[in-house]
Amino acid sequence: MSMTITLITDFGTADGFVGAMKGVILSLEPHVTLVDITHDIPPHDIRAGTFALETACPHFPPDTIHVVVVDPGVGSDRAAILVETVHGRFLAPDNGVLTSVMPENDAAQIYTLDKPEFWRPAVSATFHGRDVFAPVAAHLANSVRPERLGTPTTRMERLTWPLPQRCGDEIRGEVIHVDRFGNLITNLRLEDLGKETRDARFRVRDLGIRGITPHYAAGDGLIAVVNSGGRIELALPSAHAARTLNIDVGEEIRVVL
Repeated sequence: MSMTITLITDFGTADGFVGAMKGVILSLEPHVTLVDITHDIPPHDIRAGTFALETACPHFPPDTIHVVVVDPGVGSDRAAILVETVHGRFLAPDNGVLTSVMPENDAAQIYTLDKPEFWRPAVSATFHGRDVFAPVAAHLANSVRPERLGTPTTRMERLTWPLPQRCGDEIRGEVIHVDRFGNLITNLRLEDLGKETRDARFRVRDLGIRGITPHYAAGDGLIAVVNSGGRIELALPSAHAARTLNIDVGEEIRVVL
């Protein structure tokens, strides 16, 4: 049965970098299925990389190999890691990009990729996606055990992922991602609001929104809606909310219950 390998990078598609990674994988294991999740992560944006992984990963079979290369520290002494979980196997630089699939309390096995015999013979200081992660992914797909590919460790870098804070009758969250439609995705979920969603009033700067709108077409002006990943987002139907309102990641969202 064909093994699936997914790819998330900030390489874009204008150059040959993604093709080079695929060529290395297919040279070592020609029977894999390669899936491009996205190569349009903004350059070096680790948080956007982990958000893309959060969005896509739950919909793949649990034996899928996910390769995530958003790597501003390439060539430095940052580690390369393999994380094995019940939801999939993940290869990435150890810079926090796997935060969304490996919360602090998750049980998983982590390996530091320190076995160069499973890398390409010549490793570029600027392209570990091709020379380290791609060949290791191919060997993993070819049933090489993780303990042969790296040394077990308990250490993994994690991003400081902002959590909603409740202060009396108010919950404070923030925008954690802006999607390509300009929707402002927050760190809030329905369960953070408890049973008071009908009367919840959202505030962002001097703008107010009352309650949750069931879908984009049901609202007029700025609305709050639950997106496909279960997060509350603020949107301007048929418009780019982030540009129109000049709001970006990090903006505070207040919810009065």
